[in-house]
Amino acid sequence: MVECKECKKQYEYDRKKGHTRTVCNSCMSNRKRHDLKNKCVEYKGGKCERCEYSKSKRALAFHHLDPSQKDFGISGSHSRNWEAIKKELDKCIMVCHNCHSELHDELEK
Repeated sequence: MVECKECKKQYEYDRKKGHTRTVCNSCMSNRKRHDLKNKCVEYKGGKCERCEYSKSKRALAFHHLDPSQKDFGISGSHSRNWEAIKKELDKCIMVCHNCHSELHDELEK
């Protein structure tokens, strides 16, 4: 048994299952998701396209301009290749969660 240096969870190291000796699979997956979010935010300009908010990357979302053209949601796509994600990002605008809520409120009117 080894201990994850990030979450301190005990796990049985097994290279065949994709484990590392220092970080558990959950923490590795979280790293990949955070790295992808940072890359997506950078690709889309780093700030809300409506109000220019840029303090927290977690407060930024990707809004599909035409929902009928949406092939997949950006969140949860950390196993897709970057070219496919960029293609999907090009169908979106990046907005903060407040502006995202307002956009959906406008759509519902």
